[in-house]
Amino acid sequence: MQHHDPVGTPEGEAGAALKSRLTVAENVLATLAVDLDAELLFADGLLALTETRLIARDTAGGWHDWPLAESGLALHLHDHAGVGTLDLTGAQGLLARWRYTLVHQTAALRLLKLFEQRSASVAQVTADAADAAEREDIAAGETEAQTPPSTWVLLRLGRFARPYRKQLIAGFLLTLASTAATLVPPYLTIPLMDDILIPFQNGQQIAVGKVAMFLTALLASALAGWALGWARTYLLALVSERIGADLRTTTYEHLLTLPLDYFGGKRTGDLMARIGSETDRINVFLSLHALDFLTDVLMIAMTAVILVSINPLLAVVTLVPLPFIAWMIHVVRDRLRTGFEKIDRVWSEVTNVLADTIPGIRVVKAFAQEKREADRFREANKYNLQVNDKLNKTWSLFTPSVSLLTEIGLLVVWGFGIWQVARGRITVGVLTAFIAYIGRFYTRLDSMSRIVSVTQKAAAGAKRIFDILDHVSNVPEPANPVKVEQLQGQIEMKGLGFRYGSRAVIRDLDLTIRPGEMIGLVGHSGSGKSTLVNLICRFYDVTDGAIKVDGTDIRRFAVADYRRHVGLVLQEPFLFFGTIAQNIAYGKPEATREEIVAAARAAHAHDFILRLPHGYDSLVGERGQGLSGGERQRISIARALLIDPRILILDEATSAVDTETEKEIQKALDNLVKGRTTIAIAHRLSTLRKADRLVVMDRGEVVEVGPHDALMEKQGAYWRLYQAQLRQADEEDADAAAAERSAVAAVLHTHAAHPAGEA
Repeated sequence: MQHHDPVGTPEGEAGAALKSRLTVAENVLATLAVDLDAELLFADGLLALTETRLIARDTAGGWHDWPLAESGLALHLHDHAGVGTLDLTGAQGLLARWRYTLVHQTAALRLLKLFEQRSASVAQVTADAADAAEREDIAAGETEAQTPPSTWVLLRLGRFARPYRKQLIAGFLLTLASTAATLVPPYLTIPLMDDILIPFQNGQQIAVGKVAMFLTALLASALAGWALGWARTYLLALVSERIGADLRTTTYEHLLTLPLDYFGGKRTGDLMARIGSETDRINVFLSLHALDFLTDVLMIAMTAVILVSINPLLAVVTLVPLPFIAWMIHVVRDRLRTGFEKIDRVWSEVTNVLADTIPGIRVVKAFAQEKREADRFREANKYNLQVNDKLNKTWSLFTPSVSLLTEIGLLVVWGFGIWQVARGRITVGVLTAFIAYIGRFYTRLDSMSRIVSVTQKAAAGAKRIFDILDHVSNVPEPANPVKVEQLQGQIEMKGLGFRYGSRAVIRDLDLTIRPGEMIGLVGHSGSGKSTLVNLICRFYDVTDGAIKVDGTDIRRFAVADYRRHVGLVLQEPFLFFGTIAQNIAYGKPEATREEIVAAARAAHAHDFILRLPHGYDSLVGERGQGLSGGERQRISIARALLIDPRILILDEATSAVDTETEKEIQKALDNLVKGRTTIAIAHRLSTLRKADRLVVMDRGEVVEVGPHDALMEKQGAYWRLYQAQLRQADEEDADAAAAERSAVAAVLHTHAAHPAGEA
């Protein structure tokens, strides 16, 4: 057996508690600090490996342990965008899950390696490569499509119903009362038949007073049933609308908290369908079908009680088809459950085509691809039709089968009832009442069978909604955030590292930026410039080291509070549908018109805005398509100016415009960078000459730092980049000059061939 030197137990309260739990001969081989809880908030936990077991202290302070000799015990390690996950699985499935920041990744890898070695030694077995690959896939995160929707997911909607529990209780009581009112008329048919009509056929006089009393009771029950039914339908419809609205709002608000990498793996149309059509489907289920189902259950239960009270034997005969219908519902439900979720996914593909094509209609038309996009939509729609047709085969057979069983049940009741009347065991009035109740009973039973379809649709929709709500951000909020008052803008990066999965993008980066300093980030594509900016904005969290602003780790700030002090100007500015003024004031909605105009003036946007038909109240169209690229960029600069950020990020802010427009934008940028800590990314190195220092990056590392002139004298990486751009510019100028000479030569040739007099 391989020997491992003990690494010792950690210091502090957790370490002392761990030592007290060890046996005399038990040594700790590896430990892992678990510094995130299930909600990805910072917390204190501990995981330790000894020769014989895993010992864990959860973030709530409880202790757990698992013997390594336990059958099927395995650890699965996965990390993504700054958060590591360690899953412990056994024969029963997932036993425990720990999350940690990737500062502790080395400790996690060591613990995993030693765990596998100890497990192999204890169990005397090794896992084959296929099993290891399968475990890795499980650790990588379950895909939403792998878990079939369960009807029980609808119970999770209870958290949204809880604020309306008083109204729901009132609705239930109204449902109970209205159902009871509708069950009165059949019961009154017994005395009407036995005491009024049948005696009249035998020669007795009709008692007008009794008839009036019974008819009045029938009218009163009908009116009571109508009033109570209207009240409960209206009340529960109001409640369900509010539950649906809360569900949409909560889902959208949670979606806005998720990190950028979540949206990178999702289609816009799919997310729109979830928040829109799926919540509408759930709302319809709650407002209509769930209410009908509750009424059906109460009606069947109360009818069954009345039937048994009238004649137990006849009631038993009445309920004969019920087990067969229940069995059919159980069989069909499983097929519908998976079928409706597949329909939802296929419908999302149809929506995705629309979400892709409509915003990109200019490109579609420019490349004459209308027919191609129409064919793509037709194929998606055709597949949607095929999936629906396949499910409808099952559903179309199920509904008539239930109706057939209910009709057979009614015939059985008629036959058995007539036999009972002939033997004198029941009266005609009792049989008549039974038939009336049976009609209602089987009608409700048939209605309940039909609700299987809408229930499974709602369950599939609820699962897709909760797939969003269950996704936690990998940019955790601190448990006790440091309040951001006023930043000076000093940024310090020490030992910085970041990885996308297993690919290292930033490696051991050290950089300090002084308050008010302008830094230019340069380097080849893929060198890590944009990733570094994303880390400073805290779109992702670092996996190694830390980023400190004014001496405080940015992970200790509340995300929203910190980002209010960071301005961002992108290469492709995004404008929302609305007015010019609304877009400028996006980061500060309460801004006055004077503040908006001042920001626009500083961004050199005021003049062109006044030339628009309605000035600052002009609509810019979706994504700002009513403006040129340079105009959109200047509005985005005005938007950044208005919030007055202490830290400014310029990501290729002038790369997508012509030279004249670049000059206008550069004037606006000169106003924007004054007095702010600025980090600018630019491919055109000439635009960074005003930077205090240039930071040259290559493969995630800083290779040179200094002002332009010093780096040019050094003739290193920056000098080579600069020379390469000069050569490229010279080649472009030469090509342009050659093209111009060719055009002039062509004109001269034309004039020579056709003198002016001949023309």
